[in-house]
Amino acid sequence: MTLKPESKRCRIGKVVKSNSHCDYVVQLDDSFDVDHPPTDEDYGFGQFVKLESDQRHWAVGVIYNSQLFNPMFLNSGPRLSSEPDPVFSPDLINDTRTLLGVVLVGTFAERDRPYGIHGIPRVVVPVNTVVYPMNSRAVYQFHQTAEGKSQFCYYGHLLRSGGVFAAQLTQQVLGELIESRLFSGSDRRALEVLCKELSWKTTMSAMR
Repeated sequence: MTLKPESKRCRIGKVVKSNSHCDYVVQLDDSFDVDHPPTDEDYGFGQFVKLESDQRHWAVGVIYNSQLFNPMFLNSGPRLSSEPDPVFSPDLINDTRTLLGVVLVGTFAERDRPYGIHGIPRVVVPVNTVVYPMNSRAVYQFHQTAEGKSQFCYYGHLLRSGGVFAAQLTQQVLGELIESRLFSGSDRRALEVLCKELSWKTTMSAMR
């Protein structure tokens, strides 16, 4: 799918590594990387994201985990016994980073309009691919088939590949889709049934 250029798109960060074919690690942008770094609301738990460049769309994913990386934690190197001399002290860059875990749940395609293809993408997403948050319109389009019918075919995949919080992640995604009011009628009722069933299974599992 060839992308049409979008102006002033807020990027979250870029791909730095992968743990598997559908599990990627994204390094969050900060003020050293971009002029306008993402806000907390742009990369929350359960946020839908797009992995793409100006030339190609690669995949759609969901943020399922976060990790704070601080190289100074438990640093066993020598420490100064007095205040450093400001004349000879070098400028230090803050190397703390935020890493996001993203599970891939499908891709975008386009016929008369954009629609989603749910499942594990066939292609390997390259390192340094830019990651963008998806707005409600893009989330709705991803949950539509080429024929305009609603779909939620990555449900089982998200439960298996969403990390240690897979059940909570899937339940949150379902709840936010219901609250968004993007779906109505039988589609909304189907989401509500899935959400209640998953909530019941999670509760019963915790009681064992």
